Parts: sequence; C-alpha cells; structure tokens
Amino acid sequence: MKPDEVVSTIALGSNLGHPVEQLGRALQALDCLPQTSVLKRSKLYANPPMGPQDQPDYVNAVALLVTRLSPGELLGALKALEQAAGRYATRYWGERVLDLDILTYGDQTIDQPDLTVPHPGIAERRFVLEPWAEIAPEAALPDGRRIVDLLAAAPVHALRVIPDAHGG
Repeated sequence: MKPDEVVSTIALGSNLGHPVEQLGRALQALDCLPQTSVLKRSKLYANPPMGPQDQPDYVNAVALLVTRLSPGELLGALKALEQAAGRYATRYWGERVLDLDILTYGDQTIDQPDLTVPHPGIAERRFVLEPWAEIAPEAALPDGRRIVDLLAAAPVHALRVIPDAHGG
C-alpha cells in the first residue's frame, strides 16, 4: 500500500429487486471508483431483516477497499452508487434497493453529522460481523475490539451463505 492509501471496510446490503445482482453490480462499481480498488470481498449472506419483519430477507456482504478518497469523498461516492441503483427513502430500517455503509476508514474515528466511523451498530450486526470475519479475521476496530470477538458475542441470527457469480 502507498502512504496516501487507506483500507476502508464497506457493508453492502439489499432486499429489493434482485439483491444478489444488486450486490454484484455494487461490488463492480466499488472497484471502478476513482483512486479505489476492492481488495477483498466476502461471500453473500442472506438474513431476516433487522427492523420491520414485513419485508423480504436481506442479502449482505462486506468488502475491503483500498482508497485515496477522503472519508467524505468516499461517503459521497457510496451515496451516488445507492442513488444510481434506484435507492429511495423508505421507513426507518425499511426496505433497500442498495445500502452501502462505511464500517471503518483506516484506524480513524469520525464523528460528524453525516458520518460516524466506526459504524455505531457493528457489534449487534452478525450480518456484518460474519462476512467481515470471513475476509479479515485479524481485523479490529480503532478501540482495539477484534471483529472475531464481537462476532462471538453478537446476537444469534439466522444467516445462510448464498451462491453468487463469484462462487459464494
């Protein structure tokens, strides 16, 4: 890695349209962002929704990016990808055509009105922790908590690996 590059962890999720295809396109789009490339990506995981239960199951994944974009630039790029995929406002914890969240940005802690890193809900989200531990079992949050330890303590939710174009 070059001195001006940062590894950022991104959560991907979808439960509207064709989620497997949505995440496949999103991963390709992440790899095409300026000054950014996908370093690793997890398998795809299907799971029940975290919020209202009267919606389809989600498909989730985690990707590690190497980027030279600032946190704000990366957030803007992710929001643009969500909009390009057709994301629109729904209810709180509601359905999503595409949801892209910055989980970590290097070892930085960011607390701004539009961006909190590490993502505040990580410890309760097995659908984030399990794919993250799959691709980066040594990963830790800036405060030192290891992802595998958070996964071991996370609430149990039914997750299943689903096939995708990458053999997931």
